[in-house]
Amino acid sequence: MFAGRTARLAVSNDGEDLLELTVDPWADIHRIWPKDTCIVVTHLPPGKGTWGGTLSGDEPFEVKRRPDSITVWAYGHCFRLSDREGNPIYANEYGGGCPAQNPAT
Repeated sequence: MFAGRTARLAVSNDGEDLLELTVDPWADIHRIWPKDTCIVVTHLPPGKGTWGGTLSGDEPFEVKRRPDSITVWAYGHCFRLSDREGNPIYANEYGGGCPAQNPAT
């Protein structure tokens, strides 16, 4: 079990067209199909204290929306994408050192 903090953010596409999801600061681009949802998962290692980055303080994500795309800033040390059941959307992880994919952590 991961000893740090884990945060999840559901990003849904309620539109009729593909929605482009960019996860920064890694500039990873993923497309969400209409009527589908993707979960952005990020982790903060033990001893790191608070999530950094947002002007509001201890928050793991910041979201910027445009008509055909959305950008999620994940303020953990890594991120991965999964479906609602916790299954990886693809095997990549960004930032290195992400804990094993597990919806319970």
